Amino acid sequence: MPERTDYRALIAGHTGVITMINSGDSGLPVLTRLLRVVESAVGAAGLVFVEFTPAGGRVIAATGSAEFVVGRPLPPNDPATVCLLSGPAVREVRVDAIPGALADEAAGRGQRRMIAARAEIGGLRVGSLHALFPEGEQLDDSQHAVIGYVAACIAHLYGDQTGLPVHGDVPVVAALADGLAVVDQGHHVRLWNPAAAQVTGRPATEALNRPLPFPLPPSGQVLDHRLPDGRWLRLTAAELPGPNSLRVVTFRDITDQQRRDHDRDLFVAVTSHELRTPVTVIKGYADTLTDHWESLSDDDRRHAARIIGQRANELARLVDRLLTAATENRPGEPAAPFDLAAALRAAVTDLPADVRHRIVLDLPVDLPKALGDRHGLATVLTELSTNAEKYSRPGTPIEVTAAANERTVCFRVADRGIGIRPEHVERAFDRFWQGESGDRRRYPGAGLGLYLVRQIVEQQNGWVSLRPRTGGGTVAEVRLPRG
Repeated sequence: MPERTDYRALIAGHTGVITMINSGDSGLPVLTRLLRVVESAVGAAGLVFVEFTPAGGRVIAATGSAEFVVGRPLPPNDPATVCLLSGPAVREVRVDAIPGALADEAAGRGQRRMIAARAEIGGLRVGSLHALFPEGEQLDDSQHAVIGYVAACIAHLYGDQTGLPVHGDVPVVAALADGLAVVDQGHHVRLWNPAAAQVTGRPATEALNRPLPFPLPPSGQVLDHRLPDGRWLRLTAAELPGPNSLRVVTFRDITDQQRRDHDRDLFVAVTSHELRTPVTVIKGYADTLTDHWESLSDDDRRHAARIIGQRANELARLVDRLLTAATENRPGEPAAPFDLAAALRAAVTDLPADVRHRIVLDLPVDLPKALGDRHGLATVLTELSTNAEKYSRPGTPIEVTAAANERTVCFRVADRGIGIRPEHVERAFDRFWQGESGDRRRYPGAGLGLYLVRQIVEQQNGWVSLRPRTGGGTVAEVRLPRG
């Protein structure tokens, strides 16, 4: 049987990817370009790359007919996740034999065969690459080899730490136990246990007889040290008895603890600032009305009351965000079929006036029903549209559109604002995160809106993603199961 892989297209496309990397590009743009090259070269209907972290997987890049799954989560206990991560590193599977909604969607589109390859570095999994093919497609060894090779290339991108992982707060290599090293007077390593290799990603062959790769704390003291890849280690040291002046160093990965501490401090700082602003304005206008009621005109009183009402609404929305974030693990309303178009129209009427006047609705009349929580949808639209309003010029339209395919119903909120960088499309959903350090001053907010959107949508078995808009701006897309 002749080989189905177009090696000339593969080499030419791969050269283009390398050119991108040499020009300074990294992360998702490079990964997506690589997937498009491979899709064409192996004749696939679509390619999907799932990034895995200790908390599970998420589709971070997809092409072709599979592009709509970008942003879809794969929990660690999902039967599809377990199935895809078992067996050989590169293998061919029938899609309809994989349990779960994601496989059902692919099979429903006629994509019933798949080559799956794990992306691993240092023996630890960072993701998996999936090439989808239609029923009846005869796959050959060349296609298997190319998918396996490209998965290895993607793992190499993770090893270089250039824009990947897209969840930048998740270490590529998770530390599972305490590391232990013994060092001599010159701080050269004489013993390096297996856990030390796991914690640091540095095998014993690269550590023994070389200087300790991090500071040596004084005996009996604790030192927290940040590694170049952003992870944190907690180090302790003690002297060993004997004439050789050896010291034993133990260390563990405390990245998660540092992140929790940082989140707590950031929560206090951000919420105190965001709460103080509307409360100060409300108090100021209320005091003005109380102290100067007789001397104020009717217009002045109405203006003060209007400002108090606006700021009270802002305060209520912020408190609602905080309460929702505090109860994120509680189940929402049971999913039920609802008219998505009608729900969107109703939700628009409840938006703040300055946002509502900029909304442009374009909804098909035959849009099928969605399966989810209609009340939660109103919160989702409010957060996405107010976010679009905040990051775009006054008066520019915020477009809300909707569509459907065989398995899902979606709506999109698009603006012509400052846009979003590709490497930030996942980080934007992190709690308290904002794009640049100066953005918190330029664009005030608690950094909770998109985080809550993802929580609400995924509780309804849907998913949400962001992408830069052609010509400038951002598109937020929410997909829910069809009712």
